[in-house]
Amino acid sequence: MKAQGTVYKYGDNIDTDVIIPARYLNTQDPKELASHCMEDIDKSFVTKVKQGDIMVGGENFGCGSSREHAPLAIKSAGVDCVIAKSFARIFYRNSINIGLPILECPAASEAIADGDTVAIDFDTGVITDVTTGATFQAEPFPPFIQNIIQKGGLMASIREGK
Repeated sequence: MKAQGTVYKYGDNIDTDVIIPARYLNTQDPKELASHCMEDIDKSFVTKVKQGDIMVGGENFGCGSSREHAPLAIKSAGVDCVIAKSFARIFYRNSINIGLPILECPAASEAIADGDTVAIDFDTGVITDVTTGATFQAEPFPPFIQNIIQKGGLMASIREGK
């Protein structure tokens, strides 16, 4: 599994209230959630992001309330992967549950700049900043998690029975 896209970079402690503000939690529609993703911190995010792009964050990405809507909004906006120094545990689990790959890699999080092009090989955990040529090593997902992500999330994986 591979991904490549333009980076949208954010700082530390990007919480679920910033990713998808509470005023939009009355919807389950992924397109509606995507249309409000990051709007309180980056109003232009949804007009710039393209399918396959990458988010990079600092420490504690996805902290705050246990909001399943947050990774769903990110994925539905077109983001193929989130790279951060660290993730809030519940955000990490919710992301895997919906099939959004997320990688912890402090070195990549610090070095990659907003607007860079990044390529990711999920099988090996290698992150390449195509813009600068720098490479970083993240811990690759175990095969069972790769399977969940490839199938589009935990429930899709269970429905397939594999």
